[in-house]
Amino acid sequence: MKFEYRIPLVAILLIGTLFAKAQNPVDFELSSATDKSRFVLSEAKGKFVALHFLLKTECPYCLLHTHDYLSKSASLSNVIQVFIKPDTEEEIEEWAKGLPEEELAQFPIFRDPEAKLAAQFNIPDGYGFHNQFVHYPALILLGPDGKEVFRYIGKNNTDRYPFEKFKIKVQELSQ
Repeated sequence: MKFEYRIPLVAILLIGTLFAKAQNPVDFELSSATDKSRFVLSEAKGKFVALHFLLKTECPYCLLHTHDYLSKSASLSNVIQVFIKPDTEEEIEEWAKGLPEEELAQFPIFRDPEAKLAAQFNIPDGYGFHNQFVHYPALILLGPDGKEVFRYIGKNNTDRYPFEKFKIKVQELSQ
């Protein structure tokens, strides 16, 4: 009798996710498409950093998600909100016209050309949206030491992590 051991797919995915967390970039830099600022992870030490990987294209859900987080982010002074799109500067500038100017002045939209940072964080791609293949919408939360402490990968363009749940998660992780 021959015994065969098979590892369930769920276990393989879980192991892959844990390995992916350990492979986070040590440091990275992003340029803004809506102003002249830059975001450098190593300069954010001591605070949580929320990386919002938004979809490429004119995603109205990305706009709603971004506005919701921007309008409520003052209640989380220990979190830096970083909104990232893989579009060109011109596409982001056009898309950002849907956000209030005062919010954009506080929270620029950063570029991730060709979604390279999204790939480094192992955000799955291959999702068809507006006749393009894009990565799934994602929220990656880095702790004050720069290491990943939470991730949420949406299943489609409307699946986003609500701010209210995010606030509770940050409070739990801050204790």
